[in-house]
Amino acid sequence: MAETDSIQEETEHEGTDDSKRDFLLYSTVAVGAVGTTSAAWPFIYSMNPSKDVLALASTELDLSSIEEGQSITAIWRGKPVFVRKRTAKEIESVKMTKLGDLKDPQSDTDRVQKAEWLVLIGICTHLGCIPSGQKGGDVKGDFNGWFCPCHGSHYDISGRIRKGPAPKNLEVPPYKFTSATNIVIG
Repeated sequence: MAETDSIQEETEHEGTDDSKRDFLLYSTVAVGAVGTTSAAWPFIYSMNPSKDVLALASTELDLSSIEEGQSITAIWRGKPVFVRKRTAKEIESVKMTKLGDLKDPQSDTDRVQKAEWLVLIGICTHLGCIPSGQKGGDVKGDFNGWFCPCHGSHYDISGRIRKGPAPKNLEVPPYKFTSATNIVIG
């Protein structure tokens, strides 16, 4: 019987050692995981964009002061954005253009959300110049829109390339109307 008691004590002792070992293992892993996360968090957080970059992610504009036929230039993500309130005559002229006559065929209705408001990124698609045509005295090109004097690209009043080396239309940024006179670009 002494031998049986001795075997029973060894089995109980081994069970106690196994549970202690498991507890120590789980505790060590948990502390290690928390420590690794705590050490890695500042590095991961530093990869987030700064507040000044986040502020440029979208631009809100009040369009109520823009009169028909007038254009303004806003900045979004460091790029000029041309916003124009087009006249009925300008809208009619771009609707009359045949898509077959365009180098980069795109209808005017695909480029605007409201016919009177045109919103474009003001960067020539040829070499990245800023076309003239935003100010009253600027050269507007052969199609009364924008003209890039660097290499002679002509854009119509819908921002579509009509003549010159530019391969594509002026880009339309993502934007939405938040009210009848406010838009958010980005």
